[in-house]
Amino acid sequence: MSEPAIVAEGLVKRFGAVDALSGVDLQVPAGSVLGLLGPNGAGKTTVVRVLATLLRPDAGTARVAGLDVVRRAAAVRRRIGLAGQYAAVDPYLTGRENLQMIGRLSGLNRGAARQRAGELLDEFDLGAAADRVLRGYSGGMRRRLDVAASLVARPSVLFLDEPTTGLDPRGRSGLWHTIAALTAQGTTVLLTTQYLEEADHLADGIVVMDAGRVIAKGTSDELKSQVGGDRLELRAAPGVDPAMMATAVRDLGSGPPVVDSGDGTVVMAVVDGPGLLGDAMARLSAAGLRVTDVALRRPSLDDVFLALTGQSATAGPDLAETGSR
Repeated sequence: MSEPAIVAEGLVKRFGAVDALSGVDLQVPAGSVLGLLGPNGAGKTTVVRVLATLLRPDAGTARVAGLDVVRRAAAVRRRIGLAGQYAAVDPYLTGRENLQMIGRLSGLNRGAARQRAGELLDEFDLGAAADRVLRGYSGGMRRRLDVAASLVARPSVLFLDEPTTGLDPRGRSGLWHTIAALTAQGTTVLLTTQYLEEADHLADGIVVMDAGRVIAKGTSDELKSQVGGDRLELRAAPGVDPAMMATAVRDLGSGPPVVDSGDGTVVMAVVDGPGLLGDAMARLSAAGLRVTDVALRRPSLDDVFLALTGQSATAGPDLAETGSR
């Protein structure tokens, strides 16, 4: 078997007294997409910056495209593309000039840089704005151009740090298509995102981080199986207390029910949803508790994320992006 495109072993990175990374291990097979999830401050961007040679780890090792990111940093940079959280394009140049400049800096001759810029401008739906100065671009347009810039040199490994932030649904869909096409051609992608459905849709494997550590890894289905089968969702009829509904069905679940009094709903993890649905409805009927809606669904990555981290995906600042380094 070929060596994984990305390997990290025991990565440690400290910013002053704060341990941003505390022994992170990763492995990304060539030609696959790894989704890196976690709340802000979990260490996702710090991992990306270490792997992209922008930060030196304090301990541990990492290889990208078979090359050590510390000892062979220059060679690693020639093989990777990076689109960080914030657009890094020049606002005083046009879109075309930005891409052509990056092509020339990447070693392309003038003609090849011009051709590659044209291809990417069309692919990212920026052809009509190609010769406008970036100061007139919207935030979403700048974001698309920044991602396009990371692809100019056709990297074998691509780091995308929350690439669809600020994009409209059409822009997000277009980038998803581009990522799928790249991996079909053999490109390896490490993707950080706070859109959990994005990781569900794109990632072959998922790693969840919290407080600088890897707390779970696996495929989307494997992670969902960790939070306990199906989800039973009940919506109370007007005038019915959802807390009383939760009490009536509590012992049927594999975990405690979650009550949203404002929304009038009860959500509970269950092992055999179809098998116990009749029991749940019988108990509610016997107690005189009417419902307006009953649903069974598989757990989502949102359920996984909250179960593993105990918080939302927007919990706090990431040290690597706030200058604490």
